Amino acid sequence: MSARNKLPPFSSPTAGQSSDLAREAWRIFGIMSEFVEATERLKPIRPAVSIFGSARTKPEDPVYQLTEKIARMLSDAGFSVISGGGPGIMEAANKGAFNGKSPSVGLNIQLPHEQVGNPYQDISQTFRHFFPRKVMFVKFASAYVVMPGGFGTMDEMMEALTLIQTGKSRKIPVILVGQDFWKGLLDWFRGTLVSSGMINPEDLDLIQVIDDPAEIVAAIFRHYEQRGFLDLPDEHELMLNL
Repeated sequence: MSARNKLPPFSSPTAGQSSDLAREAWRIFGIMSEFVEATERLKPIRPAVSIFGSARTKPEDPVYQLTEKIARMLSDAGFSVISGGGPGIMEAANKGAFNGKSPSVGLNIQLPHEQVGNPYQDISQTFRHFFPRKVMFVKFASAYVVMPGGFGTMDEMMEALTLIQTGKSRKIPVILVGQDFWKGLLDWFRGTLVSSGMINPEDLDLIQVIDDPAEIVAAIFRHYEQRGFLDLPDEHELMLNL
């Protein structure tokens, strides 16, 4: 019996289909151009720390003020600070770095709502697509600092943890700020993901929970004190293929 042909019969595309194919091809070129432009602009900013958190946090919120303090200390310690470039925690991160000694970097995204660029950016790069923006957060970061946030914050955190866990990215500190906020999620990691074998117990070692700004800076320096901030040769090759 011959193998069943599961592919539909080929037919020439209609005019409408040809137009869609052309638009999709140009979209791919647009994503490529975002990669190239962002990589060229961000090359000088290392070492850098990416800070994530809610776009909805107000300036009077203690978490906003804590983020600003953390970013200022990181900037004065020699780290560029990368945020999503918008309001809330992103603004606090950029503001703290903007008032410090090192560059404040905003990776802005075009959205139909919520995302409006904040004014505290020495380097501002705007993306139409989430994919290249997410790669830039990882590619140029020596550490991740994750403040309380929603789906977008969780997405960035899980992306970083997945890349590190699977060996697709170099190992960097992933620091969660806000013990009370993150406790329920971490308990679920231990009680559900580890206990059901979805992750290994040592995978939780990829995460640190630190609320003190000075200790956050110290933890990042401790991670690199034996090796320096430059990529090792194997890490350089790894990040080229990210």
